[in-house]
Formats: sequence, C-alpha cells, structure tokens
Amino acid sequence: MDGPETIREHALAAIDATHFVPEIGRNRIRSMVESRPDWCISRQRAWGVPIAIFVDKHTHEPLRDAQVMARIVEIFSHEGADAWYARPAQDFLGDKYKADDYEQIKDVVDVWFESGSTHAFVLKARGLPVPADVYLEGSDQHRGWFQASLLESVGSQGFAPFKAIVTDGFVLDEQGRKMSKSMGNVTAPQEVNDKYGADILRLWVMNSDTSEDLRIGPEILKQQAELYRRLRNTLRWILGSLDGFTEAEKLPEAEFPELEKLMLHRLWELNALVQKSIASHDWTGVYPAIHHFCSTDLSAFYFDIRKDSLYCDRVDSKKRRACRTVLDILHRCLTAWLAPALPFTAEESWVTRFGNDASVHLTLFPEIPATWQDEALAV
Repeated sequence: MDGPETIREHALAAIDATHFVPEIGRNRIRSMVESRPDWCISRQRAWGVPIAIFVDKHTHEPLRDAQVMARIVEIFSHEGADAWYARPAQDFLGDKYKADDYEQIKDVVDVWFESGSTHAFVLKARGLPVPADVYLEGSDQHRGWFQASLLESVGSQGFAPFKAIVTDGFVLDEQGRKMSKSMGNVTAPQEVNDKYGADILRLWVMNSDTSEDLRIGPEILKQQAELYRRLRNTLRWILGSLDGFTEAEKLPEAEFPELEKLMLHRLWELNALVQKSIASHDWTGVYPAIHHFCSTDLSAFYFDIRKDSLYCDRVDSKKRRACRTVLDILHRCLTAWLAPALPFTAEESWVTRFGNDASVHLTLFPEIPATWQDEALAV
C-alpha cells in the first residue's frame, strides 16, 4: 500500500473529497488508513468464500489465465462457490494444465473484503449511479465496512464508492449505560412497536442527535409519545378545519392578511432547514423545529387567533378564505415533511383528505417560493 500513486495515497485523497457527518469521522478513518499495515485478505477457515486461484508448485506463482478464471466463474454462477471444494481441480483447469502441477488454494476471503465489495454488485452491476450518494452505519465501521469499501473501490475503480459517510452512535439506556440482559435495561424495538407503534420509535430517532450515542427507556419514550400526540393533534385540527375545502375557495397570496403572510414566512424558514438537512445528510434539529412550529406558531398562536374567523365568519369572507388556503398549504407541507419519520401517520393524514388512491409517499417535498420570505414580518 505504500509509495507514490498507491492505494493508500489514493484512499487518503478520496477521504479528503468525501463529506462526513459528523465531521470528526474524517479524522478517524484518515488516521486508520495512514497507519494500517498491508491487508492480508486470506483466512484459514472451514467456511467462507473461496479464494479461487491455483499456484504453480514449481514456481510458486499464481496461475494467471483468463480461460481458467472464466471457467471458474461459469461453474460458480451455476453451482455456487462450494463447487470449489466439491469438484476436482481438473474441472477448473481444463485440458491446458495438469492438476498435479498446481496447488488448489483452499483459503477463504476475509469477510471484511467481502463486505467491502458490495458497491460492485449493488450499484455497478445493476446499472445504478456510481458512486453511492451516502454510506450509513455505526461509528465502529470506520475500521470495518467504510474502510474496506474505500480501499477496494480505490484499488479497482480509482475513486471512493461513496460521496458521503454518515455515522450514528450506539443506543444506551436512560442512564447512559450499555444495555444488557443481565442488567435488565434492554429496550426491545418490538416491545416499543407493540406499545406505542413504529412511528414513535422513528420519532425518537429523529428527535435525537444521531451522531452521538442515543439514550432510550420508558420515560424517554413517554416524552416522545407526548410529542407525537401534539403533532397528531395539529394534523387533526387542520384536517377538521379544511372540511369541504375546494380549489375555488383559495385566495391569491397577494390578498393575504399579514398574519397569513407570516405563516408563509415561517414555512419558508422551515423549508430552508429541511433543504439544508437533505443536502448535508444531517437531520439533527429538523423534527424538534417542526414540533416547535406546530405547538408554538400554530396551536398556541395562529390557530388560536383564527378560530373565530373559521367558526363565525361568512364562508366567502377573505379572512376565512385566506386562513383555509394557508391551512391547505400547512397540511401539504407538514404531512410531506413528517412522512420520512412518521410514515404511517403521514399516510393516514394524506389518505383522510385525498382518498385511498393517493399517497404522500408518492409525492415530492413541496416547492416553497422565495417570495414567501418576509423578514420584516418576522421581527
């Protein structure tokens, strides 16, 4: 791996060109690549993927013959890699070589070498874009999958198999202790799913800083359930207030009162946060911001002010029409933004309004016009 124009040097250059979330991951994998020794990829195990090569018994050189390799590939594709151990060596060598002159290597490939090759058949072999947008795993994989994938891709393709690496921490109990059955502090995902539903578990993740170790336990889950209840109540209130809403009722934005324009500005701010998170692969703070918007800007402020207009004004009044138009926008934006973390709740909200033939998961995130930005109103 050493010397100019080596795999190591190319790998270090690729690390410099990769986006890391969190950024500290760059230093971690870089120091490992800088100091790692040469990689011995063979293992002497009773099982595994065979290193399918022959070695000349006289010269001790590996046999390099495209026809032999093609024959090995052909047999493996029909019978699997176990054929290397089940078939006689002559079946692979053909008539050109004598089996007695060659040692059939029975070593297997290091499992990390196997995992590091996934980019070749997950992306390239399927005609998908190369490199991948992002590799996502735990922080321990800087030494494992991330590094193996990097070295193999650089060695075979000349570039990293990923544009970005996103790492998450480990899950601990509420006191920050490692979970273990002996301590009785394990929170099983299925138990959370059975008690609260999968959306609560997802919301807990999205409300956490996943770049650090995450804590979970009964009290934390109760808090998440309460946050979820508030989000759900917001959607329910919007849906109830939009009953019977039609396109003909919409009011042009130019005719909106200042309060409705302020809500559009708040949506513009939220959208800027969402778009930044998409571009950076860092969703920390997005869902807490959405929850704060729903509980503070909407429930405690906008909904409270506009309830009288919704309940008492004429159906054709501009103020009521403006409010219902904004509620339509709010529903579309919030449901779409919540969909990645709360897929079942978001789909229920969408189907309730638009029918079973529609799905929020088949729509794009809303495009927010730049004209909605109005810093003067936000002061």
